[in-house]
Amino acid sequence: MNARISVTELFSREEIDELTTPSDLGGLWAVGSTWAVIAGTFASVALSWEYLPTWGKVLMLAAALAILAGRQLCLAILMHDASHHSLFKSKWLNDATDWLCAKPIWNDLHKYRAHHMRHHAKTSLPEDPDLSLVDNFPISKKSLMRKFSRDLTGLTGVKFLFGRLLMDLELLEWTVANDQRKIPVGNRNALDFAKTLIKNSSGAVITNAAIYYALKKSGHAKLYWLWPIAYITPFPLFIRIRSMAEHAGMQTSYNALTNTRTTKANLIARALVAPIHVNYHQEHHLMASVPYFKLPRMHQLLRKRGFVEQPPSYLDVIKLLSNQKTEPVTA
Repeated sequence: MNARISVTELFSREEIDELTTPSDLGGLWAVGSTWAVIAGTFASVALSWEYLPTWGKVLMLAAALAILAGRQLCLAILMHDASHHSLFKSKWLNDATDWLCAKPIWNDLHKYRAHHMRHHAKTSLPEDPDLSLVDNFPISKKSLMRKFSRDLTGLTGVKFLFGRLLMDLELLEWTVANDQRKIPVGNRNALDFAKTLIKNSSGAVITNAAIYYALKKSGHAKLYWLWPIAYITPFPLFIRIRSMAEHAGMQTSYNALTNTRTTKANLIARALVAPIHVNYHQEHHLMASVPYFKLPRMHQLLRKRGFVEQPPSYLDVIKLLSNQKTEPVTA
């Protein structure tokens, strides 16, 4: 098993200090521009709808769902960066990301932070809480297409929503992975469950009500439904592809250069599955405190010094992870 590598073997102390300095302005731009794209997507549908033929409306809806799901993933990545305190310099701004980014996609910054720190400490090892997201790869093309089909038809999304409801009821342990562990009911009654649900789900309800209210005030309340539809259809697909690219098929090791993958992202990939440079994942696991806008520079330094090679594209990774010729035999 490869030994853990020290960043002082890769960078000077001055470079480490420079790379790990976050920016409040950079964080505000990331959050603000994400919500601007979301607002612009709703506005584009509203303004063009009556002028489009039927086929144009279908294309517009498909594009809107893809863009909104991509920005929902961006909100999740912004929450991820805030969990590392790398999105903003200010602690209170990083914590405010819970309401700005996590709650609108039915997530929780503080619960996620505790979960995610264990992922960084035990990446690829049996104790990694995210291991179930990427185990059993490579698989066959047919198997991967079935997974993608479940994502796009909403089956994965509905299953996720039901799981999140059970977690908010504290019937399941909180996780963002696939393995779910039950919590004993004990002596809890219906009132206890109601109080627990309100405590854990109120943030998601409030923020989604705010989105609905803003659209209603603009005269387009029905457009709100694009938000949950995007959440249960393209969003799970984008999460799956991103997770596959980051860790699937990599070595079991303590070394971020061998247990994590950086992926090359073109404009489409950056819009859908790789927002705010999350594709530079080796770099992130080497130094999790590096803010998103400095990850490309960190990658170039590693490339220049011969520590990493030219990364594969997302299409390359999908091909690599679906090259198993035969499907596993099940009992």
